[in-house]
Amino acid sequence: MKLLITGGCGFIGSNFVRYMLKKYRSCNIINLDKLTYCGRRENLKDIEKDKRYRFVKGDICDEKLVGKLTKGCDAILNFAAESHVDRSINDASDFIRTNVHGVHALLEAAKKNKVRRFIQISTDECYGSIKRGSFKETSLLHPNSPYAASKAAGDHLALAYHTTFKLPVIITRSSNNFGPYQFPEKVIPLFITNLLENKKVPLYGDGLNVRDWLYVLDNCRAIDIVLRKGRPGEIYNIGGSYEVPNIRLTRTILKLLGKSRNMIKYVPDRLGHDRRYSLDSKKMKKLGWRPEKNFNTALKKTIEWYKNNKSWWKHLDKS
Repeated sequence: MKLLITGGCGFIGSNFVRYMLKKYRSCNIINLDKLTYCGRRENLKDIEKDKRYRFVKGDICDEKLVGKLTKGCDAILNFAAESHVDRSINDASDFIRTNVHGVHALLEAAKKNKVRRFIQISTDECYGSIKRGSFKETSLLHPNSPYAASKAAGDHLALAYHTTFKLPVIITRSSNNFGPYQFPEKVIPLFITNLLENKKVPLYGDGLNVRDWLYVLDNCRAIDIVLRKGRPGEIYNIGGSYEVPNIRLTRTILKLLGKSRNMIKYVPDRLGHDRRYSLDSKKMKKLGWRPEKNFNTALKKTIEWYKNNKSWWKHLDKS
C-alpha cells in the first residue's frame, strides 16, 4: 500500500503517518508538506530514517508536483489545510487557496492517475452550530467562519468529482482533536503551555460554547478504517462523544495543573463563534469504530507530553 499524505507534518497528519507506519509493515508513505508555521518536520523526526517514508517539501497547489507524486499511489489522504478560525477571520485568502484550490489540484491528480481512494479530511465546523441533537452526514452545511466555509467548499468539490468523474472520494468530518504535536494556538495546547509558563488563559465570551473532544489517535484509527472499509461517495462523522462547555474544560486543565481559577482571563467573544458542535457517529460505528481513549485519561497524557517536550513549543509564537 503506497499512500500520498498531504500535510503530514501537521498535528493530525503527523500522528497518522506514525500510526500507519507502526501498524502496517507493508505501508509506504510520501509526505507532502509546505511546512507552514504549524507544519513542522521535527514532528516526524523519529521516523525520518524509515525506508518506507519519504518527505517532500511542497505546496498542494503545485499541480505539476502533485501530479508527479501521485503516480503509483494507491490513495491520497488530504490532511493539508489552513485550520485556525481566528486567522481566517483576520485574512481568509490563504484558507481559500489551500482548502479549495489545493483540493482541486489533488483531485485532478487523483483523476489522472486513477487513484483507488481519495480521503478528504474535514471538520464538524462545516455543519455550523446546533442547539439540540447531533449532526448527521446528511445534515445541511452551514459554515459560519471563513475557515469552515473553505473546508465546506473543498468537500463539495471533492463530492462533485465523485459524482461527475466517479473518483473514489470519501470524506471524514471529525470533532475537535487534541493530543501531542498540536500547535499551541488551539485551546487545549494553548491553555496548557500558558499555564506551564504561569500565564493566564484567554477564555472567549461566557465560556459556555460546547465542543465535542476526540483524542487524535482515535481519529487516526477511524481514518484508517475509512481508508480500508469506507464506501466511495460517502461522508463519515467521527465524534469523540465527550461534549463539554469551554469553561468546564478550562477548569479541568487548571485543576490538573494545580492552578487557581484566577488564571482565567475572559476576553471578547470571537466573531461568528459557533455555540455548540455535536456529531452523530453511528455510521462510523457500523464500520467497527468507537473512541477508545477516556477523555480525562487522554487529557492527562496530553498535559504530560507538553510538560516533557517544552523544547518543542517553548520558542513558538502563539499569538
